[in-house]
Amino acid sequence: MSSAEIKAQIRASIAVKEAVLADEELLGQVHQLAQACLASLRAGGKIIFAGNGGSFADAQHLSAEFTSRFLLDRAPLASLALATNNSAISAIGNDYGYEQIFARELQAIAKPEDVFIPISTSGNSDNILAAVLTAGKLGVKSVAWTGQSGGKLRKMCECIRIPSRETARIQECHILLGHIVCGLVEAAYFQHPETAGGSGEK
Repeated sequence: MSSAEIKAQIRASIAVKEAVLADEELLGQVHQLAQACLASLRAGGKIIFAGNGGSFADAQHLSAEFTSRFLLDRAPLASLALATNNSAISAIGNDYGYEQIFARELQAIAKPEDVFIPISTSGNSDNILAAVLTAGKLGVKSVAWTGQSGGKLRKMCECIRIPSRETARIQECHILLGHIVCGLVEAAYFQHPETAGGSGEK
């Protein structure tokens, strides 16, 4: 790959981020999601992520930002990524089908105070769709992160839709927005302990 081709890839990534930056509705959704996550944590809930493939890695990455730390040295915040237990994946997949690997785990651990963030670039992954359906039955708020179309998820829950149809560009923006949400929640929860409902540790 030549230098020109590398620059073209970088420019393509910047172009999508610029489109996100110009989308006031999308930015408002990100702000509202951060507020929902903050309210969940203050109420004793947790932030639950799920995804497949690269989005599975993103789910683990962002969950770790909550439970470890992001920008502040502080107490952990309750979060997890679904299907990180290989034994559970194989058992649920074998007994109930692969499309139930997230939904079955949600049934076991989710409560109405939680926020569920399913990540799917297509918006059409069967196991993500099943999980959102289950979350709805449990009274758990779902805000999906998808690509431009939103896929089938768009009819099931709120979707933060990245204005691109290219998987790599979508995933790059998912991590960007995920970091923003983590930073907003962390700052509000720990820099304003009088309203956080937590320890206020830093």
